[in-house]
Amino acid sequence: MANLKEVKSRIQSVTSTQQITKAMKMVAAAKLRRAQDNIIRMRPYAEKLAGLLQNLSAQQEESQGGTYADIRPEENILLIVVTSDKGLCGAFNSNIFKATIRHIKENYQRQFDNGKVTIMPVGKKALDYFRKRDYQVISDYWDMFSPVSFEKSTEASEYAMDEFLKGTYDRVDIIYNEFKNVATQVLRTEQFLPVKPVEQEEEAKFEVDYIFQPSKEEIIEEMIPKSLKIQFYKAILDSNAAEHGARMTAMDQATDNAGELLKELKLTYNRTRQAAITKEILEIVAGAEALG
Repeated sequence: MANLKEVKSRIQSVTSTQQITKAMKMVAAAKLRRAQDNIIRMRPYAEKLAGLLQNLSAQQEESQGGTYADIRPEENILLIVVTSDKGLCGAFNSNIFKATIRHIKENYQRQFDNGKVTIMPVGKKALDYFRKRDYQVISDYWDMFSPVSFEKSTEASEYAMDEFLKGTYDRVDIIYNEFKNVATQVLRTEQFLPVKPVEQEEEAKFEVDYIFQPSKEEIIEEMIPKSLKIQFYKAILDSNAAEHGARMTAMDQATDNAGELLKELKLTYNRTRQAAITKEILEIVAGAEALG
């Protein structure tokens, strides 16, 4: 059985850790409120714009032969992997890594074997993970969360869009955590480029007839890049809110676990102290009897 000094030292250590996890939970909760407000405000706009983007892409395909909607043989792949900059957020990052590796194995194993799969990490954890494992990494756009801004997001999305138009990449996917609520994050793997065509069922139900002003070509040329940048920014905001939710949940669980451990340690401390006192009493009684 551990001695009293060791148990007391562990109690102090766990108490200190519990105070830290409580503080981290409060910080994550404060950040989550802002991040949640941002993504809730962005979602309706981004979803409406996504539908508009698909319809505009269909118009572009008909009138100009397509650019961002071009479907080519998928030889060169770019995967945009969104994680956090910091840890202590449960399985938030590890789930993304597993999903990315699984996505490559299931869909791009041939391209990966030929060295034609490139990773664009967003977040320091993704940068470190894929760089250590010798993946082809674009390391210019990882610093996106300090703080989150549309300008930083635009730089990364413009790179992916420009390289797609040049033919450097034939397909671009985004892998990220979507914020659902404080305790739940949903893994998403979405096709960013080429822009998905309108689903046939949707076309049958809703025939969209836009009135273009000043002209179809000018609006398409302006709107599609802007729409893609908004979709990319929405994924970043989703991941940011999901990260704070995951960290808040993880720190709450860590605080509860520390409380349970403290109960066990205090019980052990009391038992050890009781055993020591009982031993001393027995020694005194034995000594008294020997003297008698």
